[in-house]
Amino acid sequence: QVQLVESGGGLVQAGGSLRLSCAASGRTFSNYVMGWFRQAPGKEREFVAANTRSGGRTYYADSVKGRFIISRNSAKNTVYLQMNSLKPEDTAVYYCAASYEMVTTTAGWNYWGQGTQVTVSS
Repeated sequence: QVQLVESGGGLVQAGGSLRLSCAASGRTFSNYVMGWFRQAPGKEREFVAANTRSGGRTYYADSVKGRFIISRNSAKNTVYLQMNSLKPEDTAVYYCAASYEMVTTTAGWNYWGQGTQVTVSS
């Protein structure tokens, strides 16, 4: 089992920045691909970004490419999502997830955090 706890959400104006954190506990952090998903009201949960076990490869949704950066600190068992140039359409609940394999579908991820709200005002 892996427990994931997100933090860092909040309210920000368009063009601003936020950094989300996800602290992992339980099994060895380095065994998992770590990712971020988001879910806006009335929409399905969607892939945002992911970082491989070694942290050497990253993947991004087209909608956030060039604005968001995913990173991990293995010493702290924490993965981050730095969100820059935020837009109102980035408003959603953001979820941290862990998986044994890199996939962009929600069904392929094994563990989920409780989510943190990000609201971007125009």
